[in-house]
Amino acid sequence: MSDQKSFIFVETCKGVNGLDKVILREVRGSSAEIYLYGGQVTSWKNDHGEELLFMSSKAIFKSLKPIRGGIPICFPQFSSHGTLDRHGFARNRFWSIDTDPPPFPTSTSSKAFVDLILRPSEDDLKIWPHSFEFRLRVTLGPGGDLMLTSRIRNTDVKPFQFTFAYHTYFSVSDISEVRIEGLETLDYLDNLHNKDRFTEQGDAITFESEVDRVYISTPTKIAILDHEKKRTFVLRKEGLPDAVVWNPWDRKAKAMPDFGDDEYKHMLCVEAAAVEKCITLKPGEEWKGRQELSAVPSSYCSGQLDPQKVLQG
Repeated sequence: MSDQKSFIFVETCKGVNGLDKVILREVRGSSAEIYLYGGQVTSWKNDHGEELLFMSSKAIFKSLKPIRGGIPICFPQFSSHGTLDRHGFARNRFWSIDTDPPPFPTSTSSKAFVDLILRPSEDDLKIWPHSFEFRLRVTLGPGGDLMLTSRIRNTDVKPFQFTFAYHTYFSVSDISEVRIEGLETLDYLDNLHNKDRFTEQGDAITFESEVDRVYISTPTKIAILDHEKKRTFVLRKEGLPDAVVWNPWDRKAKAMPDFGDDEYKHMLCVEAAAVEKCITLKPGEEWKGRQELSAVPSSYCSGQLDPQKVLQG
């Protein structure tokens, strides 16, 4: 194990196309990369150096274009309304490193973290006339867990509303070998059927075609089981009542210029979100939303792992 006194937990450097990025490292070998463009996590690797997030081979790392993969930040809206970009503008803006963040209660002693901040530009205020401060802390825990905490403060003189999502792209072996536990029996809005409301009938969510759903009033913990890789992702969330589940499947994948034709087989978006009901902030108020990701070995394909134990643990 490296000497912690000389170990570099946080490094700033240049990434694709010269864009600024921050690398977080833990002594056991896990790492994460965050681009200041979009305030976006683009890589999360475990102790063995295995990539846990999906990034499209055709991802565009240029301003005004969202980066296809990793964990884009959807704010101030999740879907398409009015003159705003789809999924808002936070993922298309350059964030700054926050050198003087306010006190940040945390349950981890990790030294591998970075604080970012986004404030609206004059052009942003023309398309969304609300003044705010968006602080984002990305932390890599000593055990390799990845934590994102967002704090959005209304610095305006009038209230505003927004919706939000951590648009997380998980890397999976084969979408047909993946199941999601923790959302069964819940209601969801189906974006493929005019946002009509349905109730999940299966004992788990599996994938045989395109899926684009918003699950409502979801638990704080969701498990994503990858049979082939014998890996389970555990997503824990606070302040984010909904969960978006998305895979574009073949036809839509071929229609996206920044997405490989067959890449849908190796990704799955499960997103901690607040989208069904808007969040309202009065002047001076602050909202906080947190997502924690961990990847644990599992042998579910041989019937030895009870997914409910993962959910309850």
